[in-house]
This record gives sequence, structure tokens and C-alpha cells, in this order.
Amino acid sequence: MSKNTRSIPAPTQLPKVSHGVGSYVFDSTGKRYIDGSGGPAVYCLGHAHPEVKAAIRDQLERIAHGYRYTFTSDPLIRLTELIQSQAGPGFEQLLYVSSGSEAVESALKIALQFHWARGDHTRTRFVSRQRSYHGNTLGALAVSGFAQRRKQFEGSLFPCSFISTANAYRPAAAGTADELTDFLAAEFEQEILRLGADNVAAFIFEPVVGAAGGMLPAPDGYARKMRDVCNRYGVLMIADEVMCGAGRCGSWRALEQDQVLPDIMTIAKGLGGGYIPLGAVAYSQQIADTIIATDGAVNTGHTFTGHTLACAAAAAVQDIVVRDQLVQRVKTHSAALQKRLVNSVGQIDAVGDIRVRGFFAGVELVADRDNRRAFDLNLKLTEIVRARTLQEGLICYPVSGTIDGAQGDVVIIAPPYNASDAELDEIADKLNRGLQLALADIGAA
Repeated sequence: MSKNTRSIPAPTQLPKVSHGVGSYVFDSTGKRYIDGSGGPAVYCLGHAHPEVKAAIRDQLERIAHGYRYTFTSDPLIRLTELIQSQAGPGFEQLLYVSSGSEAVESALKIALQFHWARGDHTRTRFVSRQRSYHGNTLGALAVSGFAQRRKQFEGSLFPCSFISTANAYRPAAAGTADELTDFLAAEFEQEILRLGADNVAAFIFEPVVGAAGGMLPAPDGYARKMRDVCNRYGVLMIADEVMCGAGRCGSWRALEQDQVLPDIMTIAKGLGGGYIPLGAVAYSQQIADTIIATDGAVNTGHTFTGHTLACAAAAAVQDIVVRDQLVQRVKTHSAALQKRLVNSVGQIDAVGDIRVRGFFAGVELVADRDNRRAFDLNLKLTEIVRARTLQEGLICYPVSGTIDGAQGDVVIIAPPYNASDAELDEIADKLNRGLQLALADIGAA
């Protein structure tokens, strides 16, 4: 490495946050950062939106939390209406929790309880994908193909089957996109048959993989073929849209673009925009009716289920998203974001792939473009990129291990839905400068 690395802050030397305004965050020294990734793809409206702050203050003047199993509330009712109107039919039931991990836990439990209520007591197995991440609780981690975050807990994670990820840049099988998706669907079917179809409860996947794969959308037709396999064997489909949903990809449901309806869907991050922690699991009336007929109610929930203040904040966020047509804005500005990134960093030799869906982008870094060889993991490139981009005043989301859990470096960009054109330009420009510095540090510029 060059001498320049000595000026990079150590990973433990994080700046202390002071405040945020719109697309910008300020640290305690007064330095300004443009939030090019919305933190971890959370802050869909940026920071300190005056209308959201007002909604939070107004609710606090009334009550912070009316326990969900004693009361319902206007914020919960309003948020439910907003989600259902944007998600469309098939999500008649909603259960609110405090995080994406809790949403996934609830989704797994609902899938299991549905099969139990039908008398299918052997359907207890889940199928997931390599290079996936569904949360940090033990159940969500058990269905996550994310070696870095699983390894210390392997002995306590329930068994889960992992099939290939859907990665067109690094395909599991050679051939056209159709041949790749046919291969992946056939692999899924064979895994169901190996386990025994009567033993499989659900297939869980991210329509667009977030941190584990480095913003990785599946090839066209993939979701439909996987849905067909699920239907053939009575396996539920769980769409984990915690990171990619709630408008991030240019449709409120990421799977909407694939014209696929899951049985269960998890939501978080952009749902509440980071103002108050909130997640949700949405599922069909058919699932609810089956469970209620046998058990009387879905057997999952928490102390803070339907937290009144969190629902008030999220309802304000979603009201703004609807009123200002921000999902449509994300859709129409997606191509422009891709063009900005291509023009800014596309000519850097170490940039192997730039993939964009809505305001969700991944820039994959490679040591060799021709053979798509990854950088040596010992270089810790993503840590250097993180430090150098912060130095340049950009918050982005570098992730490592995106190929096999060890190798692979991707920078995720996920700006606020209301980011201006000038702010998108600034993100692209500062990403260029940060990458150039980081690559120079490892002698790859």
C-alpha cells in the first residue's frame, strides 16, 4: 500500500454525528457529508423532514404508545391504509414490529403456523439462497446465506437449505438469461424433492439482494419461475423487501416489476424512513383465515407491535411519498442515476459492474475486468473505500464478501427519494474521488 493509507482514519475512529438536514449529515466538528446511501438504505426522505418531525411532536403530545393488544390507533389505521393502497391486493393483513429482523421472524412463524393450521405438521423446512441476509436474530440468521454473520452462531441455527443466488454478473451456470433462470428454478425444484415436498414450508428470498450480494437484482423471469415451483409443491413464497422495498427500486413493491405476488412480504427501512424504528410483515387474507379458523389468531407479536409513535412517523413518511409521487420519481430518475455513475466511475479499470434499479445501485470492484477476479480480501478494500469516501464528504455503503462470503467488494448507493439532481451529481463526483484515492492506496489506481 502507498504512504497515503497512513492518513486514513482507523475503523474505530468514527465521526460523532451532530445533526442532519435533507440529504446532508453534519458531524460534531461541523463537517458536512452527503448521505449517498441513506445510511444502510433507510433514509428515504433524508433527514429532519419538517412534516415528519411535526407528526412525531403531535403524536407525543397525545400518547407515545398505546399497547396494541389493548388499543388500536389512528396512526396504525392510517399507515395500514397507505401500505395496502401502495402494495395492492394480496396484503390484507399487516403485523407491525420494530425492525426488519423481527419482520422476518414473524414471517417465518406465520408460514409455519399456516401449514400447522392446515394439518401439514411436517412442513418445517425453509429454502433460502446463498449470499442472502434476512436479519440478525437467530431465526432470521438461520435463513441467511451470509457466512460472516453466521459463523459464531452455527451450532444454534436451525437447518436451512441454501440454493444458488441469482447473479447475472457471476452466474451459477453458463448460457443465456433464460438458461440461467431455468437452471436456478430446476435447482430449487430438486432441493424441494430432496427434502421431500411435504417437509418444505417456504422459500424466502430478497427480490433485490442488499448487503450480502451488493445490490443484486435477479435476472428477468427468475421470480416468476420460482413462484411456479412454489405453486407446484405447495411451498409459500416469502419476499424479504426490508431493504429493496417501500419504493427503493422504483415500485413500492420490488417484486411488482416482476409481476409476482408473494404469499408473505417483509418491510422495514424505507417504510418509516429511519425516524422511529419500524418493520412490518404483510400477508394474504387466505393465510390469515386458515390460521384463525384453527388457532384463533396469528401467534406472533411483541410489546411494541403497532407502536403508536412509530406508526405516526411512518404514516407521515408514506403520506409524503404518495403526495409528492416519490416512487414515480425514483422510477423516472433511475436511468439518470445509472448514467451519472457510469460517467463518474465507469471508466475506472477496477469498476467491473454498475447495476441500478430505482435509487438502489451497486458498483462492484474487481482486480481484473476481463475475468472478473476479485481483489485480495486481505487488502480490506471496502474499509479503505469507506474511510476515503467519508474523507471526501460522502456516506456510501461498502460491503465485502459479496461473492462467496470472503471475497467480493461492492459499494452500494441508495440516495433519498427526494434527492435533487445537483445532489445526485455530488454523490457521483465524490464517489469518483473516494474510489480513486482508495484504489491508489492499494496500488490499483
